[in-house]
Amino acid sequence: MIQTAEILTESQLSAAPVLYEQPLSERMRTLLRLEYLYQQFLFQADLPAQHSSRVAITTILDIIAILNRGDVRSDILKELERQLYMFDRYQDQPGVNKQRLQKVLARLQSLRHELIAVGPKYLQPLRDCEFLSAIKHRSAIPGGTCEFDLPDYSHWCRKPHEQRISDIEHWMTTLRPLCNSASELLWLLRESGQPSEQVASNGVYLHTFDRDSTAALLRVTLPPGVQLYPEISGSHHRFTVRFMHWPDVRNRAVQINKNIGFTLTIC
Repeated sequence: MIQTAEILTESQLSAAPVLYEQPLSERMRTLLRLEYLYQQFLFQADLPAQHSSRVAITTILDIIAILNRGDVRSDILKELERQLYMFDRYQDQPGVNKQRLQKVLARLQSLRHELIAVGPKYLQPLRDCEFLSAIKHRSAIPGGTCEFDLPDYSHWCRKPHEQRISDIEHWMTTLRPLCNSASELLWLLRESGQPSEQVASNGVYLHTFDRDSTAALLRVTLPPGVQLYPEISGSHHRFTVRFMHWPDVRNRAVQINKNIGFTLTIC
């Protein structure tokens, strides 16, 4: 059974605060990209349309491409171990919600077990799949997966949705522990941040971290319906937020020259 992505209605989106995130490390960029692709996959894979199945396959290939860069599995496994060690230390602390803590520990232990179970060569079956390899090769060409280029792919897309879902779920079996672990780690990181109200003077906000800061992710939240967005640049030492107004696609964005209130969360 394929897990589904959360779908918000247009009214829910218009009433929701506007959130922008900025990673401060390459590891965090990888986790955010995995989460983004996984959410896209969950949304598209559940839809019966042929083109949705195509997007789901393309997303699987993108996830594989990210996981091929370095030992992402090992990095995520180490982070799961670190989180387990940290949360385990809280068990003897007074005032801790032990029921909620046990749920977090159980979830982390389950993810660690699944990640260990797939093994270090978990990507090899997907690399050896001729069907996926052909799609990956032809996807480098604009429109390269047309019916006349890959008739077997078009034939597969015409199969019943249930059969396509079964094949897609089979390919995702070894990728899902990585994706679920990335999502869980990001959730824990986001929950650890303390939001604070800030003001960008003349549309610019500057912040310098303490020397011992372990910040990995910035979150800038704006009120619903706001007609501007932040440009965030920074590192482990400092960061800058510039608020931009962009009227439409025919004009360039310009920096706001008035004070802007926003919520900043450093995770």
